[in-house]
Amino acid sequence: MSKPNNRKNEHVSLSEKFYPQQVSSFKDIRFVHQSFPEMDVRDVDLSVSVEGLNFSVPFFINAMTGGSEWTGKVNEKLAVIARETGLAMATGSVSAALKDPSQEETFKVVRRTNPNGLIFANLGAGHGLENAKRVVDLLEADAFQIHINAPQEVVMPEGDREFRGWLTNIESIVNGLSVPVIAKEVGFGMSRETIRQLESVGVKLIDVSGQGGTNFAQIENFRRKDFKLDDFEEWGQTTAVSLLEAGDSAVNSHIIASGGIRRPMEMVKALSIGASLNGLSSQFMHMALDDVDQAIDTINQWKVELTHIMTLLGARTIEDLRRTDIIITGETAEWCSARKISIQKYASRS
Repeated sequence: MSKPNNRKNEHVSLSEKFYPQQVSSFKDIRFVHQSFPEMDVRDVDLSVSVEGLNFSVPFFINAMTGGSEWTGKVNEKLAVIARETGLAMATGSVSAALKDPSQEETFKVVRRTNPNGLIFANLGAGHGLENAKRVVDLLEADAFQIHINAPQEVVMPEGDREFRGWLTNIESIVNGLSVPVIAKEVGFGMSRETIRQLESVGVKLIDVSGQGGTNFAQIENFRRKDFKLDDFEEWGQTTAVSLLEAGDSAVNSHIIASGGIRRPMEMVKALSIGASLNGLSSQFMHMALDDVDQAIDTINQWKVELTHIMTLLGARTIEDLRRTDIIITGETAEWCSARKISIQKYASRS
């Protein structure tokens, strides 16, 4: 059985190993081109405000890593990227630091590197309010992510096998924490039933994190020394499907899209079908491990590209994107048909 810090290193290296295999779930989403935008590029406002959190652009560095010497260095690189581009950043699960205080620095480096940035702490749904308070204080965090990852735990050789009480934990954290709480899947997507459950316990920020990006069932399967659980590598819903599930059910929450989002066009598609924000993990990891300066240049170019796409869509604000005309086809449309989720309304909204 791997030591926790070795597992953290393995997760990062395997995420990078499988990075080329990721497939976008947004290929089934297409915009209807309208020839007259009736606006200028300079009219676009990329900012987003949700639950007291202010974002200059509609994407951020989502939860990834920390908990070992090497991943601490990766977190430092990510924090530099966040600082230089004005992006918010979530750390990976801080549970390693709760178990081993010597690993605290691998997470605290994020706040030290980016003292004025928007930073989210992260723990799994098996943790309660007191641990949530501890990691928020440790990182001086502006928000708290609680990740929900039952399929990963089942496949993980040393993973948890007790899931009773997770929703109760989330409710206590929402009610007892002084910062906004984000409930986040880890690449398996969410259903409308899950969205309703989370809203029922007061969650206002929900990250659906669907298939298409890092596949933690695949990663944990690779780490297994005994028999493989191959069928779990296909488990869950895509990000596009999860957003449409959320659109059919969310009432009191803001939806965050993550899972296989790599480019501005995918970000805009996600925003157009109901997301308020985009979280990117493996794409930023890939960029940080390659060249930090190039990553900063790329992100700044993305900001320009986002304004160009939104101009073509006649969208001055992120909210305006929900009035764009979209055609949904392929497996995504088939899923919606089977689940009786109406997609016709997206085709003529302008």
